[in-house]
Amino acid sequence: MHRFLIVIEKAEKNWSAYSPDLPGCVATGRTRAAVEKNMMEAIRFHLEGLREDGEPIPESSAFAEYVAVAL
Repeated sequence: MHRFLIVIEKAEKNWSAYSPDLPGCVATGRTRAAVEKNMMEAIRFHLEGLREDGEPIPESSAFAEYVAVAL
């Protein structure tokens, strides 16, 4: 099993997501739950394409962290 960080963002009328470790792998959805589901499907499809093309599956190297900034 491979794990990849995804970034989920609220847009004006929908949600979008991407994975920093998988350039070009993106998804959208009307709700946060929908975009998460769609992104999992997009990642699966992306990885299948890499395998079919004989490309290696990248190791996840991205991470996320919140920082607190005093004003």
